[in-house]
Amino acid sequence: MAFIHVPKPWQLPERVATSETAFLNRRKFLKAFTGFSIAGAALPLLGCQSQATEGDPLQGVVSLPADRNPTFVVSDRPLTNERVAATYNNFYEFGSNKHIWDEAQRLPTHPWQVEVTGLVKNPRTYDLDDLLKFDLEERVYRFRCVEAWSMVVPWIGFPMKVIMQQVEPTSQAKFVRFTSFYDRQITPGPSFPPSQFLPWPYTEGLRIEEMANDLAFFAVGIYGHTLPKQHGAPIRAVLPWKYGFKGAKSIVKIEFIDRQPATYWNTLAANEYKFESNVDPTVPHPRWSQARERLIGPDSEFTFTEVPTLPYNGYGEFVANLYT
Repeated sequence: MAFIHVPKPWQLPERVATSETAFLNRRKFLKAFTGFSIAGAALPLLGCQSQATEGDPLQGVVSLPADRNPTFVVSDRPLTNERVAATYNNFYEFGSNKHIWDEAQRLPTHPWQVEVTGLVKNPRTYDLDDLLKFDLEERVYRFRCVEAWSMVVPWIGFPMKVIMQQVEPTSQAKFVRFTSFYDRQITPGPSFPPSQFLPWPYTEGLRIEEMANDLAFFAVGIYGHTLPKQHGAPIRAVLPWKYGFKGAKSIVKIEFIDRQPATYWNTLAANEYKFESNVDPTVPHPRWSQARERLIGPDSEFTFTEVPTLPYNGYGEFVANLYT
């Protein structure tokens, strides 16, 4: 049933409370900010969630045609409106609220290089032009956030295993780590907690078997064009069976390593952001249920349909065998 959602004052976004909770345990943070309560620290971040911003959230994109892969479609939910998807984003490097698309325009995307290194036989550095020369396809995927909202998005890109085939990980490579762009002058992070106390740059990781799965995808486009900056231009990870924070944005380095890497949100709050982080309706977040989700839109972020959460976000046939 669709209805209008008006957030209550006590409904703090998880991105706010998590950061505060994690950093109450940091010695430097406590020394600098003794006396702040969770509520007092979090409230300034809320602001007006529907603030008007001038400009075009799709500025700078160019057409990126690609054939739709019929294996990866979503038939039981509508496609999210492009403007809604372009203006309702998580990108913590540019702030803690959902409406960071204007701030994200500071991200420099030309030139761009992605270094692939570590336990591989053929280390490489890809320019953006190299990435766009891969055989691109469009995949319509469910996108699920740990905050219990979801979208349906048509990504353009190529399977992660294409990179693996080119660089040839060695037998010692058990994990992969993605590192995102970070420059303190360009990506200031949230206003609270202070950015210098956060574990920049943003990193995420997978088991190598997860990266090799057919679903694992590098996106260079969306809705028929290149990625807007707020979506993680020019290249981001898309892992539709996992919670959205696992999809590293604006990737500059891919490293094949022999042990599980530290990752950004798992470092901040390991009890809330597991390394694995598969979508599982039976495992609640410490502060709310994951059994249901708010399907945003399709035409407005404030109008949504509440639906049951699907195990592995509906992709169990592709990935359940990885976790037996």
